[in-house]
Amino acid sequence: MASHDIPAVPQTDELVPEVVAPRSFWLNRAFCLLWSGQTVSLLGSHITGSAIPFIAIMLLGATPLQVGLLSLFASLPTLLFSLPIGAWVDRLPRRPMLVLADMGRALLLLSLPIAVLFGQISLFQLLLVAFLTSTLTICFDTAYQAFLPQVVLHAQLVEGNSKLGTSDSLAEVAGPPLAGVLIQWLSAPLAVFFDALSFLFSALSIGLIRSREIESVPVVEERASLWEDMRSGLRILFAYPLLRTLAIYDTLKAFCAGVFALYTIFVLRDLHLSPVLYGLLIAVGGVSALIGSFLAPALIRRYGARRALLYGLIVGKLTALATPLAFGGPSLAFALLALAQMGDIGYVFFSINEISLRQQHIPAHQLGRVNAAINFLVNGIGPLGALLAGLLAEVIGVRYTLLCGVCAMMLNAAWLAVVLWRQK
Repeated sequence: MASHDIPAVPQTDELVPEVVAPRSFWLNRAFCLLWSGQTVSLLGSHITGSAIPFIAIMLLGATPLQVGLLSLFASLPTLLFSLPIGAWVDRLPRRPMLVLADMGRALLLLSLPIAVLFGQISLFQLLLVAFLTSTLTICFDTAYQAFLPQVVLHAQLVEGNSKLGTSDSLAEVAGPPLAGVLIQWLSAPLAVFFDALSFLFSALSIGLIRSREIESVPVVEERASLWEDMRSGLRILFAYPLLRTLAIYDTLKAFCAGVFALYTIFVLRDLHLSPVLYGLLIAVGGVSALIGSFLAPALIRRYGARRALLYGLIVGKLTALATPLAFGGPSLAFALLALAQMGDIGYVFFSINEISLRQQHIPAHQLGRVNAAINFLVNGIGPLGALLAGLLAEVIGVRYTLLCGVCAMMLNAAWLAVVLWRQK
């Protein structure tokens, strides 16, 4: 890789996202189409996020180890494909990649209700669909985060990410309760059918964006080999001190958070909550996340990047212990789990700030590789944590496995809080 491909970075690293009021609520037509497609797609994805584990647990009687294996297969493509995908995102037009990824995911998900209809559903098919869908999701997410700066102004990135975060939160509010109702009334496979339709809607919305509404990516005259482009994503990311620190934190957090592959089985089997209550629990997290997405632009403007990250981190971890400590009847258990879900306000606030920092300070022609590097580190280690959680749960039980994971996450958060506090 040519040395000029990595920009010189001031070691002071005081990266503060700009927050400027947009010219209109919708920012522009291209963003409106992107936003509307993503809103519907996210709603469907939250339905599937509940439905596929339900298929494994309720229809196939999956064990904790098999649930961990399902999470492993969903995350394995990150280790295998995220870096080459990131290199291709920086080489190819991003909009066609988004459309093709949406259409591919729709077809894969449609295979599940069809298999159930003919009585052919199996754990192998679930694992295969999880693997392939995850691969296409990597393509979409990597291209998507690199595509946003091409359709909004540089100073509108925080606002754009905040609106997209709002959609994610609204989908989290409506999706899981809707999934619970659909699963209880219609069955989990039919709930997956709605997600497939949402991906088709997203593909149509993105396809309607005109070429003239997309800012072109600067052409790099000296293009390195694909292998060098893959390696350069990590090099570029680690050239920024603050982004490097956040990447380390995110990687450790993802490993520890692998225990939450057991969350569904903990809620349904150990605490005996219904699918509807499970959906309402996730909705509580969505409401909290919605609050965080609304507050993000104003708080980043007022406190700056480092303090905003610190406050989001603290809020996100204060209630984490309520999950493994949940006990009692349905009402008490639901209340404790809902308390834990309220921590999403800090998680989303932290995430919006972090993504905006990356989009504002990484050059457009390198953003795909850097997003892929983050995905490789964070989601690549997740399956190892999930598999370890599944094995550990077979020995010490689901509750104590969750407790170990949450305690490790809190120690990691405490380390980052100290770093941010010293550097603020």
